[in-house]
Amino acid sequence: MTVQLVAVERRLWTGTATSVVAQTLDGEIGILPGHEPVLGQLVEGGVVRVRTTDGEVVTAAVHGGFLSVTGEGVSILAETAELSGEIDVERARANVSSGDDAEKARANARLRAAGHTA
Repeated sequence: MTVQLVAVERRLWTGTATSVVAQTLDGEIGILPGHEPVLGQLVEGGVVRVRTTDGEVVTAAVHGGFLSVTGEGVSILAETAELSGEIDVERARANVSSGDDAEKARANARLRAAGHTA
């Protein structure tokens, strides 16, 4: 299935995938090829994982937005998002301890996406 991971400011990743996992307000959702059409609102401070057809996993911290599944594929439209390899882990750890509630949620998502804990 075709997957697009897009933030307001840029396209982060586009390609073919075998699965997508995202956190929505209704809970975590897993999408496989042939999934019924669905529209879900992404949580603030969530993580999206895309397993590509090459077997790689693309992980991103996402902050708000929507996930749309249609017959043509999956679109993840985030307000802001960062790929795991772009995340400054030390800055995220600092924000977990000193930020407001919204910044703490975003920092925790960045750490989870990067494979770290606070």
